[in-house]
Amino acid sequence: MHGCVMPQQEPFLDSAQAGPCKSDARESRSRSRLGLIVTGAVGGSLVALYAVATPFVAPALRKICLPFVPATTAQVENVLKVLRNRSGTLVDIGSGDGRIVIAAAKHGFQSSGFELNPWLVWYSRYKAWREGVHCSTSFHISDLWKVSFAQYSNVVIFGVPQMMDQLELKLAKELPSTAKVVACRFPFPTWVPEHTAGEGIDTVWVYDAKTFKSQLRQGMIRRTMPEKEDSSDLHT
Repeated sequence: MHGCVMPQQEPFLDSAQAGPCKSDARESRSRSRLGLIVTGAVGGSLVALYAVATPFVAPALRKICLPFVPATTAQVENVLKVLRNRSGTLVDIGSGDGRIVIAAAKHGFQSSGFELNPWLVWYSRYKAWREGVHCSTSFHISDLWKVSFAQYSNVVIFGVPQMMDQLELKLAKELPSTAKVVACRFPFPTWVPEHTAGEGIDTVWVYDAKTFKSQLRQGMIRRTMPEKEDSSDLHT
C-alpha cells in the first residue's frame, strides 16, 4: 500500500510547489509590464515637456547668447514708472514673451519687440491678441544688430554685460536726441544714468539720448586728436 501511495503523493507535492512559482512568475511579469508602462508614460511626458519648454528656455542663435529670463513684475512696473511721462514709440530689444511690449501698449505706447526666437515671437503675438492690444503692438523675428532703432523714442533692453558696450555705440549713433533708454538688470558701462528705479535685480537705469550722444561726439574727438597729432609729427 505504501508503495502505491508514494508515487501518487510526489506529483501532488510537485504541483503544490510549482503553483506558487508560477504565480510569482506571473506577478513578476505583471510588475515588469506595469513598470514599462509607467516608464514610458513618464518618459513621454518629459519629452513632450522638453519639446514645449525648450523653445522658450533655450536662446536662439545669435551673436551674443541671450537666454530667455522673463521680466519680473517689479521690473515691468519699474520700466513703466520711469516712462510714465513719456509717449510715442517704444521698442523692447530681446522682447522674450512680450510682457514689456504688451504692458507698454496698455499704457498708450505704440510698442514693438525684436526677438530671434520664433516660438517666443509667435507666443507674444498670441498674447497681445488675447489681451486686446494687437493693434498697438508688433513683434519681429530679427537680430538686433541688423535692425536700426532710429524710429523709436523709447528703448528698453534686458541685456548682458558682454553686449552692452557694443550696444552703447549702436544706439548712440542711431537714436534721436529726444530718446530715452531704459536698461534692466545690467547698466551700460560708460553712459551716466539720468536716474534709477528699483533695487537689486529689479533695478532699471534711465539714460537720456542727448547726453550719451554728446559723450559719443566727445569720445570721437578724443580718439581722433592723437591720430592728427601723430600724422603731423610724421610730416615734420
